[in-house]
Amino acid sequence: MLQSKLFTKTIKELPKDETSFNAKELIRAGFIDKVAAGVYSFLPLGLRVHNKICRIIRQEMDAIGGQEILMPALIPKEAWATTNRWENFDALFRLIGGDKKEYGLGATHEEVVTPLVKKFVFSYKDLPTAVYQIQTKFRNELRAKAGLIRGREFSMKDLYSFHTDEKDLEKFYEIVTEAYFKIFARCGLGNLTYLTYALGGTFSKYSHEFQSLAKTGEDTIHICQKCKIAINKEIIEEQKVCPKCGKKDFTEEKAVEVGNIFKLGTRFSKPFGLQYMDEKGGKQDVIMGCYGLGPSRVMGTVVEVCHDEQGIIWPEEIAPFKVHLIEVRSKESKVRKEAEKLYNDLRKNGVEVLYDDREGVSAGAKFAEADLIGCPYRLVVSEKTLAKDSVEVKKRNEKEVEMVKISELVNWLIKG
Repeated sequence: MLQSKLFTKTIKELPKDETSFNAKELIRAGFIDKVAAGVYSFLPLGLRVHNKICRIIRQEMDAIGGQEILMPALIPKEAWATTNRWENFDALFRLIGGDKKEYGLGATHEEVVTPLVKKFVFSYKDLPTAVYQIQTKFRNELRAKAGLIRGREFSMKDLYSFHTDEKDLEKFYEIVTEAYFKIFARCGLGNLTYLTYALGGTFSKYSHEFQSLAKTGEDTIHICQKCKIAINKEIIEEQKVCPKCGKKDFTEEKAVEVGNIFKLGTRFSKPFGLQYMDEKGGKQDVIMGCYGLGPSRVMGTVVEVCHDEQGIIWPEEIAPFKVHLIEVRSKESKVRKEAEKLYNDLRKNGVEVLYDDREGVSAGAKFAEADLIGCPYRLVVSEKTLAKDSVEVKKRNEKEVEMVKISELVNWLIKG
């Protein structure tokens, strides 16, 4: 990508009503644009990051047998009424269509996926099965002040699993838990994320959240120093000891919820009559689980924890580009020619490059914008570096720079 052709630019003037750190940084760096409280447009750089997070999620969901579908965001009132959630879902956006019928914008999709699965599951031979989607969700949040972490419109991966019994659900539940930790590790949150016991279980006493440590987090968790699992503050009075080891040795931390998993049991299968025929020919209710993970929320959380005073520091697998290539030249020099050649060579070798080819912009301004945008590697081509047949390389998360021979650069970057 040529930076001179990039649709957006970094900006200095922020929306006056924006208070969250992640949104401020993403707006400044040209990743998102604020439309309203809790509602943002994803710009080219931001969408690249978001799509990379989604790609990681798809890879890990496919690996455990999930099959991707896409359900509608517009859900008829009748579906919500079947589960008694039309009147009882506080965050639901309700509207009336031109046909005078009432609809709710999808805040979650149990009311769609359950009757959908009923059309295809009849026997125990059809189970277990699991489907997921990555889709825009809508929730009428009263506290939409946390940027991408708590929005009124946001992206969500919701996976739903269907089982013959609780034992089979428990087995898949553990598989999803492991897959979630792989996702968070690949997104740069692995060492910061804890499986956290929380209220909200419909089939079991607790649900589970995945909480990533962040000083600006809205949640407070208590981490067991032996097991490294956590308990949400909302249940610490009820669960005074670690549910895994029985110890009472906790540290208190602030965190952001980046995912959650629930054992739904028959909470939704019963109202919709989702049953299967067992081996003896009897009818049994299908047992369900649901598993949520927000790509946009992950993106916001990464910004909250991966930054310095200069800007964002993207983990490599989700960075908008691996390399930010900068040319520093006088009017009469061969720097432009060599920088263009390097740009093309890197792209031919599969290296994603944002090339700052802009004229009339000082080297200092280019460096500052590179730090703000936060690509993992900054490459500088100048008369000084070319005199040594080299490029100046600086990792975004390090202060030191080093000279790498142009002939060795591709292999150096591939090896990391």
